[in-house]
Amino acid sequence: MGARPVLATVALGVAAGTSEEWILECYRGMHALASEYGTKIAGGDIVRAPALLLSITVVGEVSRSRLRRRDGGRAGDVLALTGPLGASRAGLELMRRSLDIEASARESALRAFNTPAPRVAEGRWLAASSHVHAMMDCSDGLSTDAGRLAVASGLGATIVAIPTHDAAKAVAEALGEDGRTYALDGGEDFELIVAVAPRAFAHLARRFALHFGRPLISIGKLDKASGLRLHETAQPERELVPAGWDHLRYYG
Repeated sequence: MGARPVLATVALGVAAGTSEEWILECYRGMHALASEYGTKIAGGDIVRAPALLLSITVVGEVSRSRLRRRDGGRAGDVLALTGPLGASRAGLELMRRSLDIEASARESALRAFNTPAPRVAEGRWLAASSHVHAMMDCSDGLSTDAGRLAVASGLGATIVAIPTHDAAKAVAEALGEDGRTYALDGGEDFELIVAVAPRAFAHLARRFALHFGRPLISIGKLDKASGLRLHETAQPERELVPAGWDHLRYYG
């Protein structure tokens, strides 16, 4: 949303059998990531719990003029992503089973799953442009989060491309699956979805690529027709059903 992270609080519920070393190592990891982004762990709480519980709240600050919420999209805006999707889901599959894939794809997938990089710099850079109308993280899968941004903006959306990470393609192929489903529904990627004024997108994308060394990827547009649609090249348009993570759905 364009904010700079300032402080975090951590609530830790400790289950029986959790070792002191595990707790300390967990905090070392959180401290290392927080320090990288100039954030302080300011406090929290530790309690006994029937199962391990970790709840983190991060507080950020942003000027009103650079605040980019998910409800600011306009009809005709280009929808874009700060990176390809699906690598984290691929990493999860590699944690579950042994697969014969190239070392580079394995490393990329496991890194995306175990140590994802928050797109803080990208978010602040994009929020500085008045041509960026809306922004949110894509942490629950593109099929879910693109629809959320569209609905919050009172619009619909048409997706014309599904940027899929090479690691997701490799793992999915090894399992006889379609890597695009990892990008659409896998989640935990933490790239940003951005709604950009159409006349400004090409210029903004060129500047983004020069600044960050990777592309700002156009995936579709917001429109006045309700709902979320997928219309890939040479394929008939179809409804895109949200199948990513829903925090209020029971997964038991």
